[in-house]
Amino acid sequence: MDTTPIPANTLESYYHVDGEQLERHYKEHLSGYRQWEQQDHADQWLLFPENMGTQLSIDETSLSNGELYTILTNKAAKGRKGTVIAIVKGTKAEEVMEVLDRLPDTLLEAVEEVTLDM
Repeated sequence: MDTTPIPANTLESYYHVDGEQLERHYKEHLSGYRQWEQQDHADQWLLFPENMGTQLSIDETSLSNGELYTILTNKAAKGRKGTVIAIVKGTKAEEVMEVLDRLPDTLLEAVEEVTLDM
């Protein structure tokens, strides 16, 4: 089975559908995007407490147009599904801590190691 993602508009010629309309329907109805509990703050931060572990990494990265983001990851997931714990727009410690403080205390107390550069 091929698992390579393809744009919906490439299905036009095979299934005789309007690809742009299919993309809109997927986003608005099938994907659950409008019911996503993190939608209202997703442009500022995302938090996935279910991905917490005992060994974490924190680093900053530029995703687009020079915007900096701080990303907290679970090292045990080794870059696969369940790796990302938090993504916070910006690199100011106060803003990052404000988001990470939303994690349950039991998960935070279980952390044994945090790796970071600089």
